[in-house]
Amino acid sequence: MTQGPIGIFDSGYGGLTVFKEIQKKLPQYDYIYLGDNARVPYGTRSFETVYEYTKECVYKLFDLGCNLVILACNTASAKALRTIQQNDLPEGKKVLGVIRPTTESINDYTKNNNVGILATQGTVLSESYKIEINKFFPNINVFQHACPLWVPLVENNEITSTAAHDIVEKDIQRLFAQSTAIDTIVLACTHYPLLLPVIKEYVPSHVTVLSQGQLVANKLEDYLIRHPEVESKCSTNASLTFYTTDDAKSFEENTSIFYGQLVKASHIEV
Repeated sequence: MTQGPIGIFDSGYGGLTVFKEIQKKLPQYDYIYLGDNARVPYGTRSFETVYEYTKECVYKLFDLGCNLVILACNTASAKALRTIQQNDLPEGKKVLGVIRPTTESINDYTKNNNVGILATQGTVLSESYKIEINKFFPNINVFQHACPLWVPLVENNEITSTAAHDIVEKDIQRLFAQSTAIDTIVLACTHYPLLLPVIKEYVPSHVTVLSQGQLVANKLEDYLIRHPEVESKCSTNASLTFYTTDDAKSFEENTSIFYGQLVKASHIEV
């Protein structure tokens, strides 16, 4: 099979926080990032809709030459990954998500086996984190809380606003109302790391707050080492290509918030 870029898919901008860490960890590979900004948000949509949208975008990345696609989106990973892996993969193609790499790592951080999950409504309702964590570590207690206003705060660049402080404080309080024993929190949405400075103001100092980017990047490196048959299909010219299903200029203007630098993007139809 011809070598190709690693595809990175997200419903919009949030996956750029994961992609940034992957590209930093594994800069030698070619990458194509595809944001489905025209149909964001995914978090409030049904399982069926998220599955259809995600499959369309994954197949577009396959058409662009990708042999390996990373769903850098918690909602897509929760609602679509398993079905795509079981029913929709052409021979020689692989799709991975962000939930399993995160949950596999959780035991390295919690000291008392009480873990909090902050996520979108869709991810919480899927119970994907709870299921995956308890699959690996049945003794860990998982407490979930949905934060539907966090993504709009980030996408409207109100990260340091008074509203952000008020909303984050209330959501943190609601999580700890379920259990004051929580000693580790997973930010189970790729937008949420942008709010980390605010989050840390309202989380007790002994609590570890985990962003997914580095966890996913480390696990991807390990995966490619363990699966040379997949790694050999990944091209290594250190190229970066960005696509959006919405307006390319608008995408370019907003990526720096998530990716840390300006990019050149193109519009694409899926």
